[in-house]
Amino acid sequence: MSLRNLRKAGCMTMLLLGSLSIGTAFAEGRCPSGQYPIGGQGVGGCAPIPGSGRGAPVENPGYWVKTWGAVASSATGDAGSATGHQAKGAAERQALERCGLGGATDCEVVFTYYNQCYAAVGATRPHNGVMFHTGATKRQAQERAIQDCKATGSQECTFVHSDCTKAFFQEG
Repeated sequence: MSLRNLRKAGCMTMLLLGSLSIGTAFAEGRCPSGQYPIGGQGVGGCAPIPGSGRGAPVENPGYWVKTWGAVASSATGDAGSATGHQAKGAAERQALERCGLGGATDCEVVFTYYNQCYAAVGATRPHNGVMFHTGATKRQAQERAIQDCKATGSQECTFVHSDCTKAFFQEG
């Protein structure tokens, strides 16, 4: 082979090797496996290749479910409560049922709540009755109910009952 042919062959080899190395270096650009380059002109990033499984968004990870509680009472003093129901109506029905267990026939729902705690405080003179308040914890709800009771001028504010109903996470 002449020097001229060798130089031609060498240039071709260099050109071929150069194009292979460039093609290999930029096959996926500057991105890791499973991603492709996006952007341009000095501003770039990487995005997941659809269907690659890496970095793909989760379709339906789940959702938070609201839960309800309710309190029912009657003029005779009977009462009932329910907690942890996914429907407000279901909580109210159970509270009414529990109120009627003692024989009361005039039970009415007097308080409903969801995703929190509640407390009931009995107030006496001059405002006889029960006061309700909510809070993140039973203690917080009770403190708030007692404060409300005292703010009405009641001489005695007695804790009656408290309970909580919390949202829960339902996996998709």
